[in-house]
Amino acid sequence: MQFPDPLIRGRLVRRYKRFLSDIELEDGTVVTAHCANPGSMLGLHEPDSEVWLSPSRNPDRKLKFSWELIRVGDGLVGINTAYPNRLVEEAVAAGRIAELADYESFRREVKYGKNSRIDLLLEDPAKPPCYVEVKNVHLMREDGLAEFPDSVTKRGAKHLVELGDMVEEGHRAVMFYLVQREDCDRFSIAGDIDPDYKAELERARGRGVEAICYACRLTTEGIEVAEPVRLDL
Repeated sequence: MQFPDPLIRGRLVRRYKRFLSDIELEDGTVVTAHCANPGSMLGLHEPDSEVWLSPSRNPDRKLKFSWELIRVGDGLVGINTAYPNRLVEEAVAAGRIAELADYESFRREVKYGKNSRIDLLLEDPAKPPCYVEVKNVHLMREDGLAEFPDSVTKRGAKHLVELGDMVEEGHRAVMFYLVQREDCDRFSIAGDIDPDYKAELERARGRGVEAICYACRLTTEGIEVAEPVRLDL
């Protein structure tokens, strides 16, 4: 996934009201940018951090910029939670996800479960359909260890139950964790933040739901799915 326009460098002043952030640009101008992230962003909203914004192409949009990246240490972290579905879709289409290869076609946002939509439904006449739920990951509290979630997610727990139901109906179900950073080689569940989600994942895996995790490669030009990350579950 390439950013459609060059990103603009700035310095984070503050993030507030979940979806707003004040950014000081290099010329000293302070702008309010959209923050497409409903989570806590633990460790990713330190004032004075280097951040990167994308300009809006819509002249009527109230907020003219969107916050895309933040530098943590020597690397970039993607904070936009609207991207993981698209990134995984691109990687699956390109055959870069070994665990999800060799399906004839896929569809997005297909209704299933109880008023839910699956992120990707992979289909092939020779095998059962595969339901893929994608979750964005960017929390790192211990060097090299990516964790999910960064806040309580009842919706995420609901999806795990529904994925287990799909397995019991004879389908394949996969929980795909996408780490929007490059400095992690392990993945685990933050059970201290959301013990119910951790318990629900354990139940789902017991029912046959698979879990996989991949990291991303990030630059100020674009983001792409890179290599698999080891599961510590």
